[in-house]
Amino acid sequence: MNLDATGYGALVLVLVMAAVTLATRWGGVMVMAFVPIGDRVRQFITAMSGSVLVAILAPMAWQGDAGARLALLATAVTMLVLKKPLPAIAAGILTAALVRQL
Repeated sequence: MNLDATGYGALVLVLVMAAVTLATRWGGVMVMAFVPIGDRVRQFITAMSGSVLVAILAPMAWQGDAGARLALLATAVTMLVLKKPLPAIAAGILTAALVRQL
């Protein structure tokens, strides 16, 4: 299937992506309405969020430049010391910006 990305094709693409996004979000809420939230489900959800984060960051650490690697290190150290995500994210962004600027 080919869809031209100019004119109305772009609008169709955006509408299809919006519909798919809404369907997955609402579908997840509807499915979870039938799942009792016990200890095992809570542990699964907690582990899943961490594994998604690792899946996003691992390629960056493996294939990224020095700025990306130092930003990950700064973020991890700040998170371990302060135990607050916002300063850790800010430290990572600042580190990446400084390394890439210099």
